[in-house]
Amino acid sequence: MLDIIKAAIIGIVEGLTEFLPISSTGHIDLVDQIVKINQSPAFMAMFEYVIQFGAILAVVLLYFNKLNPWAPSKSKPERAATWTLWFKVIVAVLPSVIIGLPLNDFMDAHLHKPIVVASMLILYGILFIIIENYFKDRSPKITTLADISFQTALFIGLFQALSIVPGTSRSGATILGAIILGASRYVATEFSFFLAIPTMVGVSILKIGSYLMKGNVFTGLQWGILLTGMLVSFLVAIVAIKWLLKFVQTHDFKPFGWYRIALGLVVLLVLFI
Repeated sequence: MLDIIKAAIIGIVEGLTEFLPISSTGHIDLVDQIVKINQSPAFMAMFEYVIQFGAILAVVLLYFNKLNPWAPSKSKPERAATWTLWFKVIVAVLPSVIIGLPLNDFMDAHLHKPIVVASMLILYGILFIIIENYFKDRSPKITTLADISFQTALFIGLFQALSIVPGTSRSGATILGAIILGASRYVATEFSFFLAIPTMVGVSILKIGSYLMKGNVFTGLQWGILLTGMLVSFLVAIVAIKWLLKFVQTHDFKPFGWYRIALGLVVLLVLFI
């Protein structure tokens, strides 16, 4: 029962941080040092990725009509535009498939360390502040999802591939990349949400498949831990997504940059004290 409660706590952290540009993996790693679930390292390594599936379902729910090319309420041009958006998402996911998948296990084995997480938190925090200051008085060229070209989608995908380094933040890398490429904060944020769907569904399938292929099986308790984490992350992510979309309409991302720097410094202090 205690592990179920701990799974719910981690689910809250995942739901809050998956779509904010502050690194969900970094936060889960930190929380895991305090709220340790009494399961095997193999299960926990899988759990920390698959729990993100719950947060992805929040995007599917909130954007179901917008992302559904078969919606009866849509006209023929609107359906065509929805398909075009999906094709752009697929193009943007390709770099993660080509670059990320082959390196995923290597990164987990060699770079999934507190010092790396702290460094990436600080580095991208600084980059958010620099980029926001640079674009402060510049008008974005890309103000709607339809303005994103296939080439731009591919470049955003290359930024997303950088998130394979722990502590980077998938949403942080894609949002930062999209802004650099001329997107408004709102468009950058929404496109980051959509990229999360195939990316994290694919990662979840990969992690579960790898876990089972190594001879592991799920116990009843482990199913409870996994489903609890996903359900809680789903519910919390709904609130986080709505809040972030409202926030970016009137604010920039510098507060997240400062937060990342502060959190990274805290991690470094804990490491070296």
